[in-house]
Amino acid sequence: MGAVAGVAGLAGCPSGVSSGREGPGDTAAGTNPATVTILSAGSLQHALETGFEPAVDVPVQVESHGSATVARMIDEGQRDPDIVAVADTALFETPLSPPWYSVFTSNAVVLAYNPETEGGQRIAEAEAGTERWYEPLLDGDVSLGRTDPDQDPLGYRALFALELASQYYDDAPALHERIPRREQVYPETALVSQFETGAVDAALAYRNMAVERGYEYVDLPDQIDLSNPEYAEDWYATVSYELPNGQEVRGDTIGYGATIRKSSNAAVSVFDALTTGEYLHESGFLVREGFPRYEGDVPAEVRRATSESVNDVSEVPVPS
Repeated sequence: MGAVAGVAGLAGCPSGVSSGREGPGDTAAGTNPATVTILSAGSLQHALETGFEPAVDVPVQVESHGSATVARMIDEGQRDPDIVAVADTALFETPLSPPWYSVFTSNAVVLAYNPETEGGQRIAEAEAGTERWYEPLLDGDVSLGRTDPDQDPLGYRALFALELASQYYDDAPALHERIPRREQVYPETALVSQFETGAVDAALAYRNMAVERGYEYVDLPDQIDLSNPEYAEDWYATVSYELPNGQEVRGDTIGYGATIRKSSNAAVSVFDALTTGEYLHESGFLVREGFPRYEGDVPAEVRRATSESVNDVSEVPVPS
């Protein structure tokens, strides 16, 4: 399942690349630009709807699904977006295989919880006391939500986190076998909202999903949460998951990737805002030094636009 949101006519993009693509009826000044379409990872949905809007001044239409679903929809010809953004760059190796892409942000797996429910209180008590965060999940006191590993990277990353936790804690059982149940699975775009309906007490989610909605969450150790490049080879790469198409996805540091599939001045302007915007930090994503990082044969106009934006941000004085 997914969601579609329309965003239009907002200020903030660099001048010179924001007039949009002219089509029948468009004026020379670009007063009626064509809509730039974005097919995105579900975990980006809320940030794009609430924080991305001020960064673009051309009409944008955003559709969000689990990233594996996004990749399949494009690969099977169901969607043909101008820009695609996924939560795992492994999906750019196959099935999408674009000539270039940008790695523009990261994230961390956390255990988000609702402190107003009994199950959520149980997790809060475990975190504050002597129990480990996973123990309430084992004894049946907590209703847990997660996403489908066949549909989006968060789903298989949740399983990775549980398996890595089994390795990290000396006396932990096989958490990736003991904890997951099919009835825990929800669409990525609706996972954290299950707190509001009372369907779950806790969820294995991305950090930004909890930050955006103001929910409490347990920070997991770096060896477990897939956020720290230092542990990519020795820890994260020891776990893997096989997708329905036979592709094996191996654990790695979380990296979001984006590319332009149909280039235009408007698309470059929107891509710049998508991959360098302050909305990422404000929404709880992890933006490291060196982002955006590129792979492949990146068009000069894309590299130029994003480099100018990064330089502009770095020159802004920090309030004392």
